[in-house]
Amino acid sequence: MMLQHFHDVTRELLTVLQDKKIVERDDRITRITELLERREEFLSHIKPPFSDEELQLGRQSMLLNQQVDQLLVLQKQEIQRDIKELNQKKKSSNKYTNPYENLATDGMFYDKKN
Repeated sequence: MMLQHFHDVTRELLTVLQDKKIVERDDRITRITELLERREEFLSHIKPPFSDEELQLGRQSMLLNQQVDQLLVLQKQEIQRDIKELNQKKKSSNKYTNPYENLATDGMFYDKKN
């Protein structure tokens, strides 16, 4: 029973990860997090011995899980890339607004004539 629920939630998670219609990233991440938490809960209740049907379902779940893992890695890389681009834009914007902020001051001298 729990294995079936785990399989169903894994399939739903895979669908959410593959769905490009969810444009808002925050909504997508919230949904993914909810599904991962539900999966974790079901996973903790799965205990052997397993019937032949449950073994077959477990194998299918493992294959789905591999696809989920790959899609989660891609999602993570996309977020990291966006964060890096945002930091570059911030840095570039700061240089534009205050161009003399990071000037090197070594080699300067003060000449005082009487």
